Order: sequence, then structure tokens, then C-alpha cells
Amino acid sequence: MDESLSFESFYEGARKAAWKAMEDHGRREYDEFALHAGVAIERLTKAVLVVRNPLYLVEMRNGNADLLLYFGGDLELDTNKVRTVGASEALRRLRRMGILPPEPQLDLLIELRNGTAHTTIGNQAKALLPTLTETIAVLLVDLGMNSHAFWGRWLSAVLVAIDKERDEIQRDVEIRIDQAKHAFEDRFKGVSEDVKAQVLAAFEPHGPRFDLGLKARWLDELPVGGDYFHLATVDCPACDGPATVRFLPSEKDTVRGSMDILYCDLCNLHLIGQDEVKASGATSPFQSSRPPRVLTITGVGPIAARGPRPATES
Repeated sequence: MDESLSFESFYEGARKAAWKAMEDHGRREYDEFALHAGVAIERLTKAVLVVRNPLYLVEMRNGNADLLLYFGGDLELDTNKVRTVGASEALRRLRRMGILPPEPQLDLLIELRNGTAHTTIGNQAKALLPTLTETIAVLLVDLGMNSHAFWGRWLSAVLVAIDKERDEIQRDVEIRIDQAKHAFEDRFKGVSEDVKAQVLAAFEPHGPRFDLGLKARWLDELPVGGDYFHLATVDCPACDGPATVRFLPSEKDTVRGSMDILYCDLCNLHLIGQDEVKASGATSPFQSSRPPRVLTITGVGPIAARGPRPATES
């Protein structure tokens, strides 16, 4: 039988696709995530089937016995003529065998991957990360394979994704921090720790440029009724570089205000909302032992509308 139809080929293909899916999810490219996640599931289900019996890969629709004989090892065929079951049928067979339970979210993931779902991908695919990781966990148990060997550096994010004890926001933020860490590692791959430390020490985010970005991209999320907010730097929860935050001071105490946006240019960690920033563990720029590298006071709301913007501080 063709090597591309071996357990090793299916398993390795599933592993590579699952890693790409995690990277896509971290970059918020959810259409690509759905594609690679679906490929990972399809290939790992076929790895399970071929281990049980290569005949379980046979596509039965056309009633042609040649494929049955080929997978049974008694007939040679041109590899171009060889077809295996699709993802949906592979899932159905594993469910008939009691290996996988019925799961509508898993069916949706495969439909998104195939382009047959009557919905936009976007946030629906984003929410399917736990479905991917939980399904792979079940299949690896059936194969007797080690999760660490399959997931490698993504294992910690996967464990968070399947942890039901964490609330949804905490789980999502922890996964995105882990994804940003890997993006940072990839960016500085092959660079010595000394050089990396020098880059972190010298890197300066640009407060005013970030401010313009806020005006353009997050206009609807500007605080209503407030007089001003701060743009400042904090240690990034993912890469320890200088991340820029929007800080909303309280009327009585600037130190006890709240951060509701965080963005890091070095690792692309992007958090929106007070709950997300709080879940990341980021420390207030006014409570940190290290003062902010950039501090901009920006007018918003009524003051910005009726007069010139306050001066920039740094």
C-alpha cells in the first residue's frame, strides 16, 4: 500500500495541521484555523482507522471492489485512482465503533472546513478550539499516543483549552498569551539570548502612533462620558517586552483606574476589554516598579469635542 496511506503519514500530517491551526488561531485567522483544524481531525481519524484495519479507509459509494482488494493488500492500483473516505464518513465510522461520541460542534468544524456550513466562519470558528483539542485528546488515547509528543510546545495551551475549571475569558486569554509567546519565539528564532535582551531593552513603542490606531480601529470602544485616558507601557504578559495599554483613570484616584486595551508590537498579543486585560495579569503602569516608557494623555468624549487635545507627556 502507498506510504501516504500509512499510519505514520496520517499521524504526522495531523500533527503538522494541528500546529498550523494553533498558529492560525493565535493570529486570529479563523478561516485558516477552520481549514487546518479540519485537516488535523480528518487525518487523525484516518490514522485510527488504518491502525484498526486498513479496509476501514475504503470509500464505499461506488461499489467498486478494486479499492477493497487494494486496501486488503491483494491488488495493485495506480495511486492516482486510490480514494479514501472523507472526514465526515471517517467520523461516522468512529462513532459507530464507539470511539467518538456524537458532537455537533465537531460536525460544524468539518462543515466549516469543507465550506458547506451556512454561516460565516469568523467567531464561530474561534470558539471551536476546545472542540479541536478535545477530539484529538480522545483519538490519541485510542491510539495509545502521548499528547506531549503530538502537541510539543503547544501542549500547555491545549491543556488550558480543555480545562473546564477556568472560566471562558480566563481560558481564552491564557491560550492567546501562549500563542503570542510562540509568535515571539518564532520571530527571534536563531537569535542569541543576549541579542534578544538588547532588543527588548531598546524597543520603544510609539504612543502617538498607537493613539491614531485607536481612533481608527476602536472608535466604538472609546469610553463614554470620560474626560481623558492614558496610553502607557507595561511589561507584556507574553514576551516581557513593552506592551501599550489604554488606562482609564477613575475620577478620584488615577492609580485605581482600569486598563481595557493591551497591544504588544513584539508578539502581537492583543486584548480588548477590562476582563481580558485583568485575566492576563498585566500590572498597572502606575503600580509597577518600572515607570512607563511611554505615557500619553489623550482627550476623549466631551473635552476632545469642544477643545484642543491636552499636551502629550513622555
